[in-house]
Amino acid sequence: MKIQSISSTLIVIVLIVATLVMGQSIIIPFIIALLIWFVVKKMRNLLDKSAFILKYIPHWIKTILASAVIFIAILLTGRILTSNIESLANSYENYAPNIESLSIKINELFAINIHVEVINFFDKLDIQSYLKSIFNSISFILGNMVMIIFYVTFLFVEETLFQHKIKLIFSDKTRYKNVMSIFQKIDKSMSSYISLKSLVNLMSAGVSYFILLAVGIDSPVFWAFLIFIFNFIPSIGPIIGTIFPALFALIQFGEFAPFLIILLGVGIVVMTVGSIIEPKLMGNTLNISPLVAILALAVWGSIWGITGMLLSVPITVAMIIVFSQFKNTKNLAILLSEKGRV
Repeated sequence: MKIQSISSTLIVIVLIVATLVMGQSIIIPFIIALLIWFVVKKMRNLLDKSAFILKYIPHWIKTILASAVIFIAILLTGRILTSNIESLANSYENYAPNIESLSIKINELFAINIHVEVINFFDKLDIQSYLKSIFNSISFILGNMVMIIFYVTFLFVEETLFQHKIKLIFSDKTRYKNVMSIFQKIDKSMSSYISLKSLVNLMSAGVSYFILLAVGIDSPVFWAFLIFIFNFIPSIGPIIGTIFPALFALIQFGEFAPFLIILLGVGIVVMTVGSIIEPKLMGNTLNISPLVAILALAVWGSIWGITGMLLSVPITVAMIIVFSQFKNTKNLAILLSEKGRV
């Protein structure tokens, strides 16, 4: 029986992975739409805190305005990023002499001959390949924007009918209230986490952008975007987001000063926002274990590439929030969370 059970589980896992891989052109836009839906709902709730807006502005107008702001921001950011990535890829070949100069300076500074090792290290980075993958992922999202808009629209249509459907399914008032309570908790937790975490990351990325701009690094918008994305990964993410632009500054300038300025400047900003501002804004909002975040990054990255990496943490956090609302899966949610608070 155990062998049969294990075999059935493995078959189910294989089928799920196959579905995720083959259906990614449909599933990825839907997941992005779902995340946008949660953010729009949070923005709408914030607008409702104004007595005037709550009383005089219709519900559907607030939804359209909030959605329009988010979609315009995504489109503008996408266009700017693709332009930055193209510029970065085209200029990267010009940095080869700087790498040569840098290896010579390291040799002189530490009195050791590591010229070949330095050259090999930067060659193995293969930055152009990574840039191409990120460019393709952003282009994929922008290319599917019409589908994402349709998904978001129908999510809001379904939102108005969902409560009525649940009432028909659970005729008993007590069960109906319990089910609706669970869905409301999931809704509130997801909306709060995505919105507040995005706001905190935007603070880090915004201040870091001006530091990168002051240093003169190429395509500072792109590096600020990486800082924004990596800050979703707890503990190790902000470190990686800081090291990448610092290393690139070494390649671009062939000097240690820009590297140190970015490493220290961006590092201080990220640490300050992460350790002081984020706890005050987010409080006990559910977070994800660093180890789980890295594993999620690897798993979703292997399934959907760079796009999967970008979505890995929000997907995993959503799973933790959903698991935390049910007795049978609550222990799993505790295991996946950072501090066991679910």
